Amino acid sequence: MAVFDTPQEAFGILRPVCVQLTKVQTTENVERLQAQLQTVSDSALQELQEYVLFPLRFALKTPGPKRESLVQSVVQCITSILSTTCVKKQDLLQELFSELCLCLSSPSGLQPPAPLSEELKLTVIQALHVLLHSAYGDIILTLYQPSTLPHLGFAVSLLLALAEQEKAKQIKLAALKCLQVLILQCDCQEHHRPLDTVETRQCGDLFASFLPGISIALSRVITGDIKQGHMVTVSAIRLFYQTVCLVMADEQLATITQDEEKPSVEQSRLSELVVHRGPDWVKSTADKLSLLIHKIVEFASLHPHWKVRMELVELVHLLMLKCSQSLVESVGHLLKAAVGLVNDESNEVQSKCHEILRSIAELRTVAENRDLADVLSENLHSLATALPRLMNSQDDQGKFSTLSLLLGSLKLLGPKVSIVLNSAAHLQRLSKALMQVLELDVADVKIVEERRWGPEDSLGEPLGSLQHGKGQKKYFRFFIDERIFLLIQQVCRVLGYYGNLYLLVDHFMGLYNESVVYRKQAAMVLNELITGAAGLGVDVLHERETAVSTEDLKGTITSILEEYTDQANWYLTTSIDTEGTSDELTVKHSRVRTIPRGAHSSSLISSSSPSSDPNPTIRSMNSNIWQICIQLEGVGCFAYVLGKEFRLLLASVLYPVLEKAGDSTLVISQTATGTMVDVCHACGYDSVQNLINANSDYLVNGISLNLRRVAHQPHASRVLEAMLRHSDASLLPLVEDVIRDVLSALDQFYDDRASSFLGVLSTLVAALEVQAPPPEPEMDDSGAEGETPLPAHAQIAKDVMERCIHLLSDKSLRVRLKVLDVLEFCVIVLHLHESHLLPMAHRAWPALVTRLINDDPLVVLRAFKVLCTLAEKCGDFLRRRFSKDVLPKLAGSLVTQAPVSARAGPMYSHTLAFKLQLAVLQGLGSLCEKLDLGESDLNKVADACLIYLSAKQPVKLQEAARSVFLHLMCVDPDATWLLLNQICCLLPYEPPHPSLQPVKLGGMGRQRTEFTDNVLGLLGELQRRETAAFQAGP
Repeated sequence: MAVFDTPQEAFGILRPVCVQLTKVQTTENVERLQAQLQTVSDSALQELQEYVLFPLRFALKTPGPKRESLVQSVVQCITSILSTTCVKKQDLLQELFSELCLCLSSPSGLQPPAPLSEELKLTVIQALHVLLHSAYGDIILTLYQPSTLPHLGFAVSLLLALAEQEKAKQIKLAALKCLQVLILQCDCQEHHRPLDTVETRQCGDLFASFLPGISIALSRVITGDIKQGHMVTVSAIRLFYQTVCLVMADEQLATITQDEEKPSVEQSRLSELVVHRGPDWVKSTADKLSLLIHKIVEFASLHPHWKVRMELVELVHLLMLKCSQSLVESVGHLLKAAVGLVNDESNEVQSKCHEILRSIAELRTVAENRDLADVLSENLHSLATALPRLMNSQDDQGKFSTLSLLLGSLKLLGPKVSIVLNSAAHLQRLSKALMQVLELDVADVKIVEERRWGPEDSLGEPLGSLQHGKGQKKYFRFFIDERIFLLIQQVCRVLGYYGNLYLLVDHFMGLYNESVVYRKQAAMVLNELITGAAGLGVDVLHERETAVSTEDLKGTITSILEEYTDQANWYLTTSIDTEGTSDELTVKHSRVRTIPRGAHSSSLISSSSPSSDPNPTIRSMNSNIWQICIQLEGVGCFAYVLGKEFRLLLASVLYPVLEKAGDSTLVISQTATGTMVDVCHACGYDSVQNLINANSDYLVNGISLNLRRVAHQPHASRVLEAMLRHSDASLLPLVEDVIRDVLSALDQFYDDRASSFLGVLSTLVAALEVQAPPPEPEMDDSGAEGETPLPAHAQIAKDVMERCIHLLSDKSLRVRLKVLDVLEFCVIVLHLHESHLLPMAHRAWPALVTRLINDDPLVVLRAFKVLCTLAEKCGDFLRRRFSKDVLPKLAGSLVTQAPVSARAGPMYSHTLAFKLQLAVLQGLGSLCEKLDLGESDLNKVADACLIYLSAKQPVKLQEAARSVFLHLMCVDPDATWLLLNQICCLLPYEPPHPSLQPVKLGGMGRQRTEFTDNVLGLLGELQRRETAAFQAGP
């Protein structure tokens, strides 16, 4: 298609269609004009702009009703022309502006906009948008004169009505975008002429007339139905703060005086529309805007879409930056929005909020020269007053928002926090709210149930695997969301960072001592206060004026640790175990400290301590467990704060922490172990072993002192147990004397304290087994003079074994089980010293046999394990004893129980009877091999185990029975082969010569039975072994 570049050529082609359109206004004629316009260059069209627009404008102004399709075509054609040309005449701009606005209005003018189709409305809005962009140079400013106020007002009301009332999201967005262009705040990519100061003030004066209507309508759009989409809300918020900043900017208002005359307007009616932005008007408008801003902030801060919250942050930023003096009443609402979003779930909102808050923090004075702290203090006071009620009534999201607001307010206050907290009312309200929201859920029975058994759960993790601050997962009564706890941590740390540390510690220590109800929460707060005071793990907007000195921190931490490790707060009832409960109560009623505390020892407590509960409940024990854990975590926090300076406090702290590391409650033990790891990190030790070894002198001294005091013996034994469990062989020479003290105490108090002492001895001999250097085997030379002295570790094992033998018959099931554990470890340690081990085995044998044949199934299981270890280490020494005293009973038990297990269902595998059968079958084969039993004994074993080859038996018992026969093959393969073939024999053994008698075996010719599969498998294995042995040769 040809392009007409000159105006003359273009006029020739356009004149006929323009004339035709002027005569007959139809959609077809408009479309012909539109088609011809495509053939005209932009430069030629610019020259003919008014000529081409005339028939289109004439079509719009023709009296009488018009079809919507025609109007839409005309407006689209106008838009097409304006998009490629510039409007250079003032009259043309104003007339086109009015004509397009009239397309949207109703004929009566009473109900703008007209009930038109959505397509037409969108087309007209887009035409207005293009028209405003097509205005050339300063021509656009001719629209913003007092004389054009009615036209502007008409357009503003139309666009606001469309944005508020229309359902179509596209129309809403287009109307808001057009309004943005109309107030000269367009943010499109096109270059817009910037306004100078005079022009900006002129526009501000003009739009002051429309500010009430615009702000109210936009607030309704912003807080409208969420289904309208986030983009509509974002656009409305942007338009709101741009309009407010245009009219209420401090820089403009500062130049306007009360006596200044209004802008001159010729007509008296127009003069009534012009607003004078004097102080009175500013005050009145700011009060009304404050209500709208509060409404917008409350809605947008909880909007689910992050872009809406981001735009709210931008609103806060610009209004605080440009209108902080004029919108004095709104500063509180704006700051509330900013601080409330500082911990938003969106990283983009968070970072933007932090950036804005830092810029606000740099503005020391705002709002009528009042210090920013005054506004924040008022907010904080009202929030602190409402905090207890809000924490009790809000859901998790509401609590998160409220605490975010609290945290942000504290961050903005910065160093002024200490001034605010000097108010007793402020501090009291704030602390009680923290006590309430931090209340733990102590109803979970699992905390009490989970126990630590034996020495196997030692610190196997590398040092770096447990990091500071992890702690035990806590469950709170009033919230579930973990983000809330992280917020509270930050609140406490910010208080510690900016606040008066002595005042805060004294206040919360008062709550700690005031009631057991507050004790756990107060301890959590104290831990975080100290962390924040040291400037660790705290996010702030500006630095504090003076940092807390190390000496002040150390003094404060020392006083808190004295309270934490005081008997009333450290020795709490954590289980219903008779021995353990009596131990705790005895210590709490005792008036003797566990170890010397130096100059900082606290006052002695009386037996009426509230925690001394002789009849504890699950809730009270859970509460006590959590209190101890929180205090242990506090020790780790304080070590983290002081670093290597904490070494000076180890003399008073490490002993009680090790007590809890040896506690039977799993949660306490794990927390104490984590605390030791924290202390290692802080004090510069490479490992827990180094920590214990470096401080072993006073630990050993404390243990020795307390072993002489009946009330403290269980705790001293726990400390020694924890030391042994977490250290290595280098510790043994240091604790050798203490071990003698333990054995001596066991001799004196075996009736009452056997269980606690046996825990230490079990850990001790387990450490000897793992850590002791392998000694040389002793020479069995009868001609040697004297006896070779035992190595230290073997001598300890022998002494322990001597003490434990007589406890094998103790009435307590727990004691008997622990004794068997200790005996097994002792046998392993002494196995290279037969001249000492065999006499001890001889002494232990009668009691061990009793445990094997006449005791609780749990004890029988453990005793059989000891028997297997003895057989492995003593060998022939036990053969006759085992054959005479034990084997008949074991074989008889297996035979008796076999029919029961054959008939049992799947749940049988969870019973003690099954576990006992399985243990005996798994160990019996190796016993036969290691003890080298005779033929008659082997027959007893084979006969007892044969019935377990039945397919009716549980699979695990069948596997264990097969293992017995595999061992029997090693001892006597011929007898085993014959026995198995008596049960099942598939191969016909033909004699090699007729003179020989045929071989007749009991299993020949038999039908398939329940034993067939297992017997054939064993015979196949035996054949493979024979073949392999034959091929290997002699």
